[in-house]
Amino acid sequence: VFYVMSKLNKINNTGSLDAKKLNINIDSETQEVLDNYTNIAIFGIDNRSSGNYESGNSDCIMIASINDDSKEVKLVSVYRDSFLAVDDKDSLRKLNAAYAKGGPTGAVAALNKNLDLNITEYVSVDFNAVMEVVDALGGIELDITKEEASNMHIWIDEMNEVMGTHGKPVSGPGVQQVNGIQALAYCRDRMSGGDDFRRTERQRIVVGKIVEKAKQADILTLNDLVDKLFPDISTSLSTTEILGLAAHVKEYELAD
Repeated sequence: VFYVMSKLNKINNTGSLDAKKLNINIDSETQEVLDNYTNIAIFGIDNRSSGNYESGNSDCIMIASINDDSKEVKLVSVYRDSFLAVDDKDSLRKLNAAYAKGGPTGAVAALNKNLDLNITEYVSVDFNAVMEVVDALGGIELDITKEEASNMHIWIDEMNEVMGTHGKPVSGPGVQQVNGIQALAYCRDRMSGGDDFRRTERQRIVVGKIVEKAKQADILTLNDLVDKLFPDISTSLSTTEILGLAAHVKEYELAD
C-alpha cells in the first residue's frame, strides 16, 4: 500500500473542481443516461515548458467515457476550433481558449455548457508527458503516410529549438516504430490533409497504441512509466478515485 501511495503522490493533484462553476444543467432524462457512465475530460496543453497546467491553450481536448457496467471506454475528440460559448458571458470563441481563460475549471465548464454533460473530473498533460510515456514503453508502432513523414520534421525541428530536445525525423513512410518526440509530432500534424479532423484521429490512434502497449508491459516497464509520467499529470481525481479506477484496469477495453 505504501508503495502504491508513494507512486500516486507523484501526480499533481489539484483537488475537486468547484461544482458551482462547472455549468452542470441537464434534464432528468439526460442525467439518467449519464448515471451509468464516468466521463473524464482530458486536456493536452500547448505548453512547451513542463509543469504548468493552470494555463495555456488546450489544443487536444478529449472525453474519456467509461461504461461503469461493461468497462468499455470510448474516446471522443472535441475539435479545438469549435466556436462555442466558453464563458458566462456567452461570447463565442474557439474552445481551446477556455483553458487559457479559466484553467481546467473553465474548460470543463465549457464542455458541460455546450454539450449537455455533467463532467466534474479532468486530467491534463503537456508535451513532455506524451514523449515520456511513449519512450518509457519502448516506442509505439504507427503507419505513417508519405505526407505525414514529410511534415513531421517541421514539428520536430520546432520542438528541438524551443524545448531543447534532440529529436530526429522518421526515415520515410510505412509501418514503423516511433519514439516519443516522433509520436508527438504525429499528434501535432494538421498539414497532411484533413485538418483538425485528421489530427484528432492521429491523437486517438496514439492514445490507443499507448494503452495497447501498456497493457502488455511487464512490471519493470510499468514502474519506469509511472516514475516518468505521473509528475507530468495534473488532475482533480483523488488518490482514492484513482485507485478505484485502477482496480478495474484489466477489465477496461478501449472500444471506440
